[in-house]
Amino acid sequence: KKLGDWYIGEWPIGNFFLCLVALVLSVILCGAIGMERERRGRSAGLRTHLLVGVGSCLIMIISIYGFPANSGNRDVARLAAQVIAGVGFLGAGAIIHRNAGIRGLTTAATIWIVMAIGLACGSMNFLLAIFGTVLILLFLTLFRKIETRINQKAPIVILKIKPNTPIIAPLLEEARRFDCAVHDLRVELLDNGEVEATFLALANEKEFQSNEFLAKLEALDGVLQVSVVNSHKG
Repeated sequence: KKLGDWYIGEWPIGNFFLCLVALVLSVILCGAIGMERERRGRSAGLRTHLLVGVGSCLIMIISIYGFPANSGNRDVARLAAQVIAGVGFLGAGAIIHRNAGIRGLTTAATIWIVMAIGLACGSMNFLLAIFGTVLILLFLTLFRKIETRINQKAPIVILKIKPNTPIIAPLLEEARRFDCAVHDLRVELLDNGEVEATFLALANEKEFQSNEFLAKLEALDGVLQVSVVNSHKG
């Protein structure tokens, strides 16, 4: 006899137990991803990931068990589809609230993935949720080390810019011309009113001439100074 067929009178105790297991498992799995983000000091940490994951699990459970099975308009995927759209807006907020518009992409992605894990738990696909969580944790830890090794040779470029000078578009245009990727861009307003932009310049070493690229950046309107503060070797 299946667990879902257990009843005490008319009370479906088996389904209730499965729902409890789903909620507890979503707390464990989504909490593991949230802890990784918390250790990295990200704005969306443990609590945010738990709320998204457990909330998604609850909505999936309600979608399955909260409406009469004999209803002609019953669609268990309808609420799940609304969760996906709603969490997409939440993830976008993790990106656009930063000073530099390109930061927060990984955190936004983890918010989205804990939503998927919560839905998997709520639909009782426990093995799928566990396996997905293990893969995500591997991506966030092991692949971070690989990414760090790839970026070790990338120069860290600092631009000092006059106040009220649009610089992002010209910077990206010059980077495109030199086949250079602007990575980890940070923009900060200094005490003297000037603006400081810092980024990693990622490019193919055979095609990228750093001195020429830096000279082009220094010639941009409003740029006061261009410097390379750190360049890793080996």
